[in-house]
Amino acid sequence: MNIKRLIVIVGPTGSGKTDLSIRLARHFGAPILSTDSRQVYRGMPIGTAQPTQDQLQAIEHHFIASHDIKDYLSCGAYEEQALQCLEELFREHDTVVAVGGSGLYIHALCEGMDELPEVDVKLREELNRRLAEEGLEVLAEELKEVDPVYYEVVDRSNPARVLRALEVSLQSGKPYSSFRTGERHKRDFKIVKIGVDMPREVLYDRINRRVDLMMEEGLEAEARALYPYRELNSLRTVGYREMFEYFDGRISLQEAVELIKRNSRRYAKRQLTWFRRDKEVRWFHPDEDSEMINYANLCE
Repeated sequence: MNIKRLIVIVGPTGSGKTDLSIRLARHFGAPILSTDSRQVYRGMPIGTAQPTQDQLQAIEHHFIASHDIKDYLSCGAYEEQALQCLEELFREHDTVVAVGGSGLYIHALCEGMDELPEVDVKLREELNRRLAEEGLEVLAEELKEVDPVYYEVVDRSNPARVLRALEVSLQSGKPYSSFRTGERHKRDFKIVKIGVDMPREVLYDRINRRVDLMMEEGLEAEARALYPYRELNSLRTVGYREMFEYFDGRISLQEAVELIKRNSRRYAKRQLTWFRRDKEVRWFHPDEDSEMINYANLCE
């Protein structure tokens, strides 16, 4: 019986993960499963840098534009759906390539999420309303009161992370951190983690140029079409937040573009910090295809 293998490509935004995943998928004759928490949504191809139509036609992809922007795909739901997808893919393939920059989706896929209590929809809606009216800092301070342990480690600039911890704490009456056991769920397939990185100045230049390309491709028009849904969790992300501020008249278009570049660079830095904590990741330059292939084969 062949051992099934999941090759997981991680790295910061703008590092060339998508192109690399296509090349590796072609080499191994493998489909691709996205681990990106924003590329999963329809109607956001430019701002989330989804694979192009040519790339989608060249390789079988999953979890790209698969969900409506009004859907809330939690890490737990992603884990369940992605594992179901993998089970089907492994019937036909010995290798699947997973790629994306969302650390918690990757954690859910590879190690599993802790079981959390169901949260009342009205509570979630109330917290989203408060986020819009009072701002993230106020809710982060409330999280500090109910769960000071998690407050110290959470990315307090990430609304989704703060809201999730706060809603679970308020719903259960227990700190969110008390549900985080850190226990690893068993997987019946081999996991090979490949990280891609490059000199910081090169990465930041790539990010800046990619934002310029997004603007040329129509990011402003895409964001305008999504503007009525701006309070959705799926749209609280770099690229759209800044454009929405421009539409609100708070900043100029030029300022919005510069903020997208700056916030994308900061996001890339946070991604690298997250992934470098994972000792199972072997790091390569994104052009080192043969070295990655050899490494993946050695891990069989």
